[in-house]
Amino acid sequence: MDAKRWDEMYRGRERVFSGNPNGVLVAETVDLSPGRALDVGCGEGADALWLARRGWRVEAVDVSEVALRRAAGGDGDGRVTWVRADVTAVPPRVGAFDLVSVQYFPLRRGPGHAALRGLLDAVAPGGTLLFATHAPVDLVADGKGFDPADYYQPDDVARLLDPGWDVLINETRPRDAATPAGTHHTRDSVLRAVRVS
Repeated sequence: MDAKRWDEMYRGRERVFSGNPNGVLVAETVDLSPGRALDVGCGEGADALWLARRGWRVEAVDVSEVALRRAAGGDGDGRVTWVRADVTAVPPRVGAFDLVSVQYFPLRRGPGHAALRGLLDAVAPGGTLLFATHAPVDLVADGKGFDPADYYQPDDVARLLDPGWDVLINETRPRDAATPAGTHHTRDSVLRAVRVS
């Protein structure tokens, strides 16, 4: 991940995201008992703070120091640890989290699926992986180096799960929130899976 590029993006605007938690996270975790959560690519912290207010202990990770400083200004009631790290280079702790939330994080395909496997390994037995991204039909190559085929979609992740996982949801659905200005994303692709062993 290019931390410098992400820092520049956050510096360029007072607020990049809405400040509201992602709708997929809210819908898919409301029935989970709070435990330890990993918020991958936490940005300005809305998801981490929402989880913290519901009793979760959250490790919120991002490569952008600017985003993390902004996020740390929210009231996490001491339940959020803000961590500057690149989970694509250094995997999180194995089996440490009851929830690993990957919301619209640009996880690029890599040799041996190492970065993805690191995130899967971070889910504790009985824990949940929640992986959401923009639906493939809403993504197009931009001619400037972005090709959607270079990034994991929930279907890709589901195919890599071994029999120790139970896939509860693997679907594409309409977004439940207004589309951000300047974008054309109208659908989300969502994977929710539980590590059963």
